[in-house]
Amino acid sequence: MTTAVQQKILQQVADIFDNHVPFHNLLGLDIKRYDINGVEVVINMKPELIGNIHHNILHGGVTATLLDVVGGLTVFAGLVASKDDWKIEELQQRLTTLGTIDMRIDYLRPGRGEVFTGTGSVIRSGNRVSVCRMELHNEQGTHIAFGTGTYMVG
Repeated sequence: MTTAVQQKILQQVADIFDNHVPFHNLLGLDIKRYDINGVEVVINMKPELIGNIHHNILHGGVTATLLDVVGGLTVFAGLVASKDDWKIEELQQRLTTLGTIDMRIDYLRPGRGEVFTGTGSVIRSGNRVSVCRMELHNEQGTHIAFGTGTYMVG
């Protein structure tokens, strides 16, 4: 599979996550970058996402959701990159079974900021289960939270 084909598949996945999941649309998730080398997902702060009304802090559930989305996208990209002879139909089928098995979030600092960016990296890419690390930073580069996620990919 060429890099162009891999990128086309990942672009289709990004479109599904970005435009066809109602909850993601409600939160305002925006996939800024998605390729076999990584992912960047952004949320802009808005009043509906505040968890602490006294300090205008991002809700912890929004943080967890953003990191979970980053994790799912990250492990799927790792799966696509793991071999060269995927059939597109096989990857489409695997996408329908993609799901979170376990996730741990460590909240390092209050979610203060205007723009929050989630990134991820694969720790282990398996045929059925993959593990990744996710990070959340604000627009000033402050590390807000990180997570470790285990995902079903097959």
